[in-house]
Amino acid sequence: MVHSEHPELILVTGATGYIGGRLVSRLVAEGRRVRVVVRNPDKLRDVPWADEVEVLEGDLQDASAMEKACRGVTTLYYLVHSMGSGRGFEKREARIAAIVADAAAAAGVRRIVYLGGLHPQGVKLSTHMRSRVAVGEALLASGVPTVAFQAGVVIGSGSASFEMIRHLSEVLPVMPAPKWVLNRIEPIAVRDVLHYLLGALDLPEGLNRTFDIGSGDVLTYADMMKRYAAAAGLPGRTVLALPVLTPRLAGHWVNLVTPIPRAMAMPLIESLQHDAITAENDISGYLPEPVGGLTGYSRAVELALNKMSNGEVETSWAGASQLDTVADPLPSDPQWSGHTVYKDERRYRSSAPPAAVWSVIEGIGGENGWYSWPVAWAARGWLDKLAGGVGLRRGRRHSSELMAGEALDFWRVEELVRGEKLRLRAEMKLPGRAWLELSVVPDGGASEYRQRAVFFPRGLAGRLYWLAVLPFHGVIFASMARNITRAAERAAQPA
Repeated sequence: MVHSEHPELILVTGATGYIGGRLVSRLVAEGRRVRVVVRNPDKLRDVPWADEVEVLEGDLQDASAMEKACRGVTTLYYLVHSMGSGRGFEKREARIAAIVADAAAAAGVRRIVYLGGLHPQGVKLSTHMRSRVAVGEALLASGVPTVAFQAGVVIGSGSASFEMIRHLSEVLPVMPAPKWVLNRIEPIAVRDVLHYLLGALDLPEGLNRTFDIGSGDVLTYADMMKRYAAAAGLPGRTVLALPVLTPRLAGHWVNLVTPIPRAMAMPLIESLQHDAITAENDISGYLPEPVGGLTGYSRAVELALNKMSNGEVETSWAGASQLDTVADPLPSDPQWSGHTVYKDERRYRSSAPPAAVWSVIEGIGGENGWYSWPVAWAARGWLDKLAGGVGLRRGRRHSSELMAGEALDFWRVEELVRGEKLRLRAEMKLPGRAWLELSVVPDGGASEYRQRAVFFPRGLAGRLYWLAVLPFHGVIFASMARNITRAAERAAQPA
């Protein structure tokens, strides 16, 4: 860890998430001492600030792990909240908040900073929003002074809310929509959220309250889509508010039209059932506005689009891996004797140097494609969407660089040994578990490309699935290996 100019120790939970990852990088840039607690430290191995923070392995549901994490901490950022709404969700979230709050109190933490959601008073909230409110209330009642910011729709490159607006606006010139598109919403730019989170470190000690934060722009969701279209240079969009689309139907619709899977779309949509605007602006009496003032909605959209076009998406909603698709890491080969396992292995010798082959491997997916039968890959993505999965449209965070733990279309980067090996874990809906491993090894002055697909079937359905796709694998995986090596050879040729 690098030397810090600030003696106070800051603990960040949710460092692998959209807001948490960005906050940590800014804390480090300010010279703060930062500790993060994560279940899987490997997910932080490739982030730029990995060597500049203290990384503890631990689960927020483990009281002893949280007691250890809170030792010596002055400020704790609570930035963890699952995008769920199923049975037991609220109790689990409340239990986690209680464990963290108790550990913070026992360790003498001086402040907790929480990011919740804007919500009206006196109405029946969705399960997800009700849980976020309850977590904030639990932290405020913990005995540890707590600053609970309440924000609406967060606009920034890679945010789930922005991706939903972007794809709905780009795909549908005329959009039939639920009546909640006429509800009033006060969005906020991610840069302004981070401004307030960082500013919390300078608030008076002992402060224990909520603060509403927003941009000052109050719009309907329909207005937000229309303004997005204008900022993106699209023709005008028409939004038709219909009273017949329930949140569940709208969730299915968003799942099909956008990269946001149904499991995440539902809580996002449910949180839009009521107006979400600031009821007070008391924070202005404690913290100055960002330099240049708060970011208006249209400007926030422009900034997000610029970041995306330049391949500078710092963090993404897809990187949090909060979907119900988490699988165990690929067991090592000697352990396969206890499993039914199907494999497809390919090797191709390439005249290109290993570096050229690796460049193609690390750049795979997203706009760069999968080097074989694009229609077949797109069809598989749509089938997954129809089944409620993540689909193929999550794309890439960066056009040429990957990090362990991040999403890549309907895969997740499980292992990355830069220059040597990339292992992807499938997150599409499957009757089993699947991995795709791409690697390159030196071969004299050239290289050998190695490709391996591994599938652990679940029951009879898994076995039948493999048999059904086997003929397609024979074509798709063979052409994929061949085209990757050819692309590397073309790239390695002198200009």
